[in-house]
Amino acid sequence: MVMADPRLSGSWAEQRALRLLQSRGWRLLDRNWHCRWGELDLVMAKPGRLLLVEVKGRSRQSRDGRGLAALRRPKRLRLERAWLCWLASHPEHDHDAVQLVAALVSLPPFRAPVRWLVLSDWGSASQERGW
Repeated sequence: MVMADPRLSGSWAEQRALRLLQSRGWRLLDRNWHCRWGELDLVMAKPGRLLLVEVKGRSRQSRDGRGLAALRRPKRLRLERAWLCWLASHPEHDHDAVQLVAALVSLPPFRAPVRWLVLSDWGSASQERGW
């Protein structure tokens, strides 16, 4: 199965990342949350912890490093602004620890494992991790 429609590809990739996180005990708070500053793909929670997930679905032939190039500074600034907007509308999570991660998801027909990158700050990516 090859996905030509980017919306279907993105939705499929988000669903795959969501199922993996839920199987590890994360609870979905928001999906595709929008404000004037941008969109948050997945906002997940565990007690006292929040996980902000930017999902990138890519084919094996992708020329942008399977999504890495899409996580440059301008995108991260949009994520930060959207996150601050989300937090303003959810003050009950003001004191929760927050981690920003990217889920790099291979699209069908490829079945590579999801690559998780912890974005340790809003400016650079740290090493790849498994979730």
